Amino acid sequence: MNTGLKITAFAAAVAATFGTAYGVGKAVDPVTDETPTARHGEHDGGGQEKGTHDGMEGEGGGANPPGGLQISERGYTLDLKTSRLTADKKQRLSFAVVKESTGKNVTAYQLEHDKELHLIVASRDLTTYRHLHPVRAADGTWSTSVELPDAGGYRVFADFRPQGAKEGLTLGADLAVAGAYEPKDVPAHNTTATVDGYDVTLKGELKTGAGGDLTLSVAKNGKPVTDLQPYLAAYGHLVALRSGDLAYLHVHPNGEPGDGKTKPGPGISFMTAAPSKGTYRLFLDFKHEGKVRTAAFTVHAGGGAARDEAGKDKAGQDGGGHQH
Repeated sequence: MNTGLKITAFAAAVAATFGTAYGVGKAVDPVTDETPTARHGEHDGGGQEKGTHDGMEGEGGGANPPGGLQISERGYTLDLKTSRLTADKKQRLSFAVVKESTGKNVTAYQLEHDKELHLIVASRDLTTYRHLHPVRAADGTWSTSVELPDAGGYRVFADFRPQGAKEGLTLGADLAVAGAYEPKDVPAHNTTATVDGYDVTLKGELKTGAGGDLTLSVAKNGKPVTDLQPYLAAYGHLVALRSGDLAYLHVHPNGEPGDGKTKPGPGISFMTAAPSKGTYRLFLDFKHEGKVRTAAFTVHAGGGAARDEAGKDKAGQDGGGHQH
C-alpha cells in the first residue's frame, strides 16, 4: 500500500462527498418473508419494536429512502455547523436541526431511549464508529467533543423525534477530517468480535426486504455474561450501515429491562431487515461493569455468491467492487 499522503480539508470534503467503500465481506444466503422490520420508537405489547424505521423496508414501491441518506426530510434539515475536523485531535462538533417551515432550530424533542437525540459518526470505510450523546443549548444548538483517529470522509447521523411528531427520522451530513490519509478496506466478514476482553458472537442472517432475528451473545473469559446492565433503556443497541452509501438502520432489541421476561444476557436478540442486498457493518453497543463497549461485524445481506477476503466469489470471479 502506498504511504499516506497529506490531504487538505478541501480534499477531505471531496472524499466525504464522493468516497466509497473498497472491500466486500463474504455473503450469507438470502432468506425473505413478509415480516416488517422494526421502527425506532414503536413497540408491541411484548416490548418488541414494530413497523419500519425511516423507510428501511425497502427502496421500491414508493417507500421513503433509507435513513441518513438525506440532509433534509419531512420538513427538517440537519445544519452541520462543524463541516471539517483534524484527525487524532479532540475537537468540538456542533450542529442543529432546523424546522423548515419556521427557519428556526428545533428546541423540543421527544425522549427516545432516554435521550432526545442519538448522534452517530462513522467513516466512509466503516472502520471508525462513534455513538455520541451531545448536549443541547437553549437555542437548539447541539455540541459534543469527538476525536476521530483517521483522515478522510465521514458521515454524521442525527437520529431523533421532534416533540409532537408521529415518528422519528434520521438525517445525515458529510464531515471532512484532514490529515495523513491512507485508504482502507471495509473489514472482512466476521461473526465473532473481541473488544476489551469480551467475545461477542453473532448468530442469524441479515435479511433483505423482510424481518429476521439476529442474536448477539456476550462472553468474558470464556463464560457467558448474564448480568448486562441497562444502557439507554435497553441491554443493547444495534446500528447497521450499508457499505457504499452508508444507508442507516438503528434498531433496538426484542424486550427491555424490567419487562419480566427479558434476561440481562448473554444473548441480545433483534428483529431487523436490510433495505437492499449488499455488505453491511453492524455495531453493537452493550454495557457491563459500568462501561459501554462496541462490537463490530461485517455481513452480507441478500443474494450473490459468497466472497473471499480478496473480493472474489468462490468461483474465482472478481466482484469488481459491485454489491450483489
